[in-house]
Amino acid sequence: MPRFGPDHGPTVIAALPLFEEANRTRAAVVDVLRRLAARGIGGALPDLPGTGESLVPTAQASLGDWRESFAAAAGTLAGPVFAMAWRGGALVDGEAALAGRWRLAPLTGAAQYRELERIRQLGGGADYAGNRLSPALLDELDAAEPLEAGALRIARLDGDPREAAIRLPGRPLWRASEPGVDPALQEAVAEDLAAWIATCAG
Repeated sequence: MPRFGPDHGPTVIAALPLFEEANRTRAAVVDVLRRLAARGIGGALPDLPGTGESLVPTAQASLGDWRESFAAAAGTLAGPVFAMAWRGGALVDGEAALAGRWRLAPLTGAAQYRELERIRQLGGGADYAGNRLSPALLDELDAAEPLEAGALRIARLDGDPREAAIRLPGRPLWRASEPGVDPALQEAVAEDLAAWIATCAG
């Protein structure tokens, strides 16, 4: 679990988008954590089972394991701990003891499932952009909803008509054909998140 910034005071634990979107946005999320570190806010980016450097095969991953692992990772951090979840990452932070949840363009599980089916159909095979997923995981996703209890802030990109506390300039990096960054978006995310944490900390 890469760590950023101080090991005391507020800490942000990041939940990447799920599956291929994680690869496209990881560099941007890491950059946001570094920008938060420059503002005196700690950060962490865990690899959930079946993702990143995890030794668990993706086909054996489950949403329940992701939620449990994310909660366990959050429990090792200095408090108060806030989650920053992008897209489908909003589906994994529900069991963590958190001071607040900040989300960028969050997805419901049903929306994530539809995205996966679209990708599978475009690929014409049995996998999902190279990921072999279990039927159990797909069923879990289809029924999942992001937890909306406690301190919550939802951000969306300019042009997204869905409800949000703030709209940020930038492009949807999760839709890009290759991994990329958007410094203006990353600065806007870090600035809004830092200001919101200061408000929550009172």
